[in-house]
Amino acid sequence: MNGSAPLTTGRRVVVTGLGLLCGVGIGTEEVWRALCAGQSGIGPISRFDASDYPCRFAGEVKGFDPLQFVEKKELKKMGRFIQFALAATEFAVKSSGLKITPELAPRAGVYIGSGIGGFDVIEREHTELLKGGVRKISPFFIPAAIVNLAAGQVSIRTGAKGPNSATATACSASAHSVGDSFKIIQRGDADVMICGGTEAAITPMGVGGFCAMRALSTRNDAPQRASRPFDADRDGFVIGEGAGMLILEALELAQHRNAPILAELVGYGMSGDAFHITQPAEEGEGAYRVMKATLEDAGVKPEEVGYVNAHGTSTPIGDKIETIAIKRLWGACAGSVAVSSTKSMTGHLLGGAGGLEDGFTLLALRDQLLPPTINYEKPDPDCDLDYGPNQARKAELRYALSNSFGFGGTNAALLFKSWEGK
Repeated sequence: MNGSAPLTTGRRVVVTGLGLLCGVGIGTEEVWRALCAGQSGIGPISRFDASDYPCRFAGEVKGFDPLQFVEKKELKKMGRFIQFALAATEFAVKSSGLKITPELAPRAGVYIGSGIGGFDVIEREHTELLKGGVRKISPFFIPAAIVNLAAGQVSIRTGAKGPNSATATACSASAHSVGDSFKIIQRGDADVMICGGTEAAITPMGVGGFCAMRALSTRNDAPQRASRPFDADRDGFVIGEGAGMLILEALELAQHRNAPILAELVGYGMSGDAFHITQPAEEGEGAYRVMKATLEDAGVKPEEVGYVNAHGTSTPIGDKIETIAIKRLWGACAGSVAVSSTKSMTGHLLGGAGGLEDGFTLLALRDQLLPPTINYEKPDPDCDLDYGPNQARKAELRYALSNSFGFGGTNAALLFKSWEGK
C-alpha cells in the first residue's frame, strides 16, 4: 500500500482486531465466553481497605500481571490505566494480524479515551508529597497520570505515527474515540486506527467520590447481584475497570492484507444534553438525538437494528431515561428490538465503557448471539423493553447499536453491521 496518500475518500471502515479485559476476564475470547455465560465480575474491593465505605465492592480486573505486557523498568512511568491499554492493544493487534511497517506508520493512528486517567498515580504521589515534600514526587508523575499517555505509549510501542489523540468525555470517552477514529479513516486522514478506551479508577478517591454522590449501589451483602440494570430494585451503579481496544481499517487495506473482519462500522453520532452536570435530559432527549443521528449517518432505519447494547448503568433515573429514548426512536417497533446491559456483569468502566461495549456489540454480530442482562428479576413498569434477562440467546442480527452517555450531558452512539463478505 502507498504510505503517503489516502486510498480513497468517504471510505468503508471495518473492525479487524479486538482486545478486551475487565472484571470477568483477561483476553477477548475469555471475556466474551464469561459474558455469554452470564458470569459476574463484581466482588469485594481488594485494592484498598474499603471497610468504612458505603459501597465496598467493584468490578476489579483480577490476576492482572502488568509484567506480561510491560518491561519492569517501564512500570513506574505508567498508571494502571495505561497498563490496561497496552494489554488490550496487544490482544487487538495480535488478533488482527496488523503489522505497522515504516510505509504504513504515517497513516496508522491511535485514539484512546479515559474519563480520569491515572487516579492511582495522583493519589500515590500526593501521599508522597504530604509525607516528604516536593522532592518526593516522582519525575514520572505527570506522564504516568495524564489521559493522553495511554495513546502516547501505544503509539510508541506500535510505531503508529499517524493521528494521535485522546478523549476525556466522561463515560462517553472511548465511544467518542472509536467514533472519531471512524471518521478519520472515512475522510482519508488515516488508513488504520488503534482506538478505544481504558479506566482504572477503583481507588480510595475514585470510589469515595462516587459514594459521596450516592451514585453507587450499596448492596454489600450480595455484590454479584448489585448491578441490575432495568430491574425495579436497582439502587446505583457498580464501578469497574479494564480496557477495550479496536483495530479499525479502511476496507481496502483490510482486504489487501486478507485481514480477519469482525464487523463493519457504519454509523456514529454525538449529542449534548445542555441540561445538568450529572443527570440525563428529561424524556431522554439527548439520548434520542444521538441514536437518531447515528442511524441517519448510516442510512439505516430503526426497525433494521436488531440489538442495542445499552448504556444501562443500573441507576434508577438513567435506565428509565434510556428506555424512554429507545421507545421514542423505535416507536411501534420498540418491543421487537433486543436490549441488554453488559454492565450487569462488568460494572461500569466509566471512560473505558464504550470501547469495551463496542467490542461486545460487534461480537454479538459475529456470533449472532445476544449477551444477557443478569440480575433482572423484578420488572420495572417504567422499563418495559426486551432486556434479554439472565441468559444469552441466539438471534439473527444485521445491525447492532452501542450507547454511551456521560456526565455533563455528553453522548455517543455507534452502529455496527455484520460482515457479509462484500
